[in-house]
Amino acid sequence: MPEIIYEDNHLLVAVKPPNQLTQGDATGDEALLDELKGYIKVKYNKPGEVYLGLVHRLDRPVGGLVAFARTSKSASRLSEQLRSHAMHRDYLAVVENADTLADEGTLQDWLLKDDASGNIRTARAGTPGSQEAKLHFTVLDRKAGTALVHVVLETGRKHQIRVQFASSGHPLRYDMRYGQGERGQNIALWGAMLTLAHPTQKHSMTFISHPRGEAYKPYAETIDRFLSGKGDQP
Repeated sequence: MPEIIYEDNHLLVAVKPPNQLTQGDATGDEALLDELKGYIKVKYNKPGEVYLGLVHRLDRPVGGLVAFARTSKSASRLSEQLRSHAMHRDYLAVVENADTLADEGTLQDWLLKDDASGNIRTARAGTPGSQEAKLHFTVLDRKAGTALVHVVLETGRKHQIRVQFASSGHPLRYDMRYGQGERGQNIALWGAMLTLAHPTQKHSMTFISHPRGEAYKPYAETIDRFLSGKGDQP
């Protein structure tokens, strides 16, 4: 059963577990989108194909909030919010080498995909095929050489948070691809807050999800304080 945070006739917000696809790919593994379509089909006894529009994605290893549109009109309006940066996606991450990390800052890079490996790397500004990437971060707490950071994206590039922090010398804890991963441990990156305007009613809504995983356990109290009172969903 998918974890659904909010649902009405126009909008559905769910929590994607770590290591589940947001949308199906060549692996054939079950994706959250397909799981939610099945849920809607059964709950509302819908015949035929169920419509559910995917508005944005999370990397497969990453858990957290994902918004879906129940109608094509809602999908168009939510996608426009994403393009215009009216939709805000905030992340909580745990990064390494906290002793050299500033209390707050901005990371700005140009990112380029390596077609052979599928990895993303930083590149010189203006390199053909590269895209500018920018994020802002604030350290919420530090423990045992790691830091809990609140991350706000200004751009939404593939693997952006993971690559930019790794490139700056502060890889995400348990990142198997860009850091020092550890089998059996989930990457310390979570889509913890999602703010958007309801696609038909227009009012602003903020949804929250508490991160899960070993890396977040030392920061449980800090996370509780940070997220307290921020969510206003029913």
